[in-house]
Amino acid sequence: RGMLFMSAKKKQSFLGGAAILAAAVAIVKGIGFFYKIPLNNILGKEGKTYFDSAYQIYNVLLSISTAGLPLALSKLVSEAQAQGRENEKRRLFSTAIWIFFALGLAGFAIMFFGTRSVAEMLHNESAYWAIRALSPAVFCVCLLACMRGYTQGQGNMTPTAVSQVLEALSKLGIGLALAWYIFRLGMGQEFVAAGAILGVTIGTVLSMFFLTGYLLTHRSPAEALDVSAGRGTLAKRILAIGIPITLSNSAMSVINLVDTSIVMGRLQNGLGLTEEAAASLKGAYGYAMDMLNLPPSFVFPVTMSLIPVAAAALARKDHRETDRIISSAFRLIAILALPCGVGLSVLSTPIMRLVLPAQPEAALEAGPHLQVLGLACIFVCVMNLTNAILQTYGKVHLPVLTVILGGLVKIILNYVLVGKPEINIHGAPISTLCCYVVIAGLNLFLVWLYSPEKPRYLQIFAKPVAASVLMGGAAWAVQGFVSRALSGHSAYGANAIATLCGILAGVIVYAILVVALRILRAEDLKTVPHGTKLAKMLHLR
Repeated sequence: RGMLFMSAKKKQSFLGGAAILAAAVAIVKGIGFFYKIPLNNILGKEGKTYFDSAYQIYNVLLSISTAGLPLALSKLVSEAQAQGRENEKRRLFSTAIWIFFALGLAGFAIMFFGTRSVAEMLHNESAYWAIRALSPAVFCVCLLACMRGYTQGQGNMTPTAVSQVLEALSKLGIGLALAWYIFRLGMGQEFVAAGAILGVTIGTVLSMFFLTGYLLTHRSPAEALDVSAGRGTLAKRILAIGIPITLSNSAMSVINLVDTSIVMGRLQNGLGLTEEAAASLKGAYGYAMDMLNLPPSFVFPVTMSLIPVAAAALARKDHRETDRIISSAFRLIAILALPCGVGLSVLSTPIMRLVLPAQPEAALEAGPHLQVLGLACIFVCVMNLTNAILQTYGKVHLPVLTVILGGLVKIILNYVLVGKPEINIHGAPISTLCCYVVIAGLNLFLVWLYSPEKPRYLQIFAKPVAASVLMGGAAWAVQGFVSRALSGHSAYGANAIATLCGILAGVIVYAILVVALRILRAEDLKTVPHGTKLAKMLHLR
């Protein structure tokens, strides 16, 4: 009975922690939306390119230093805590903090002292001040990642959640205010971008101080008798677990950075454009990319709740249960990602006009990009899920290979297409779509290959595809009808009303089709919070 109680308590703790992190992610993404939309209107197309260039360098250094090592630390701390090895737990943290300190210092040095070289490598010298303003954030985030990994390993998700929200609020309150103030002073867009990014840096500093204070005031006074392994042994354990995950998660960041360099280089060297003109074209593409990244950030946490359950079933060698869970994850991805992608594609220009009221020209340029990237969004969601499934199966190196292959496709196509005058920047979204189609296609094959019970992809995806196409048709028709009906009124207001009516029509049509075609099953909602109640409300079986 005691074991059952502990098991139930552990499960409750896990679900509670997951709920805290999920709530934090939702809040952070909401704050991010209210930060990015007005910021994009302030930045303009050139400023957007400077902002994105700095962020892409930051993302590479960040993913190399924080993608896998915090997970490794969290896992080892969790194991030590479960075994009552308090001394080992403390030594793991004191060992890891020096690894993260060194990585953060190296990342800071590259961005701060090599700013001009990095900007030149990206064919974007005007991004100098944005890159420099973001450099201290690399150091702070590395230390943050170590502290978050340590607290999460102890089953305490609250400090991570609070620090993430604090970071997002600083970005919104300070970064947006600085960008607006510099813009009103009439300074160049490169300084506006630097001001916006300085808010990110200040947010990471404040979060680091918060977590440092939390750890200092919540030190465990408990004495322990366990003899910990040496620092060298513990460092090897952290690196052995963390490096493969880092390679998998940082490959795409590296490819995106190379991709930016190629696009800017081909626009200037291949087509003879000035840096400002190239930045302007790249900025419109960047606006569309922001919209592409929104659905995966909301969709993936829903399916991630299924992955630990699948891992447990796999450990019990319960292949039927594993197959059921994996199939549910695929169904949820199909049900959520397909309508998002189709909706972004069919309403691409109206959506861009809606979110960029101060940049009407940029919105019209970004629309055709989003039409292609909306479809790419579907494959990004499938890629994220299949990467997680392959890692659950223990095939941690395979996602690295598929991402590299997809990245090579992206780089080659960008070099060829962007350099053609009749295609130019429109080659960037085409290459992005092809990249994610290749990665998702290879991953789907590998999941099928290594699954004990082969997933029935046609059965899983056929109905959601049909429902999404019908939904897209309804959204497009309603938006067009309302837009024509309001043609004599304010251009922005008419577009906003027409777009929202189109989205609402799409949501209603899709919801009816999901229930009518029995696309969603009651079992798909079992591990989703309040899923059982939702299944009863919808009369799902």
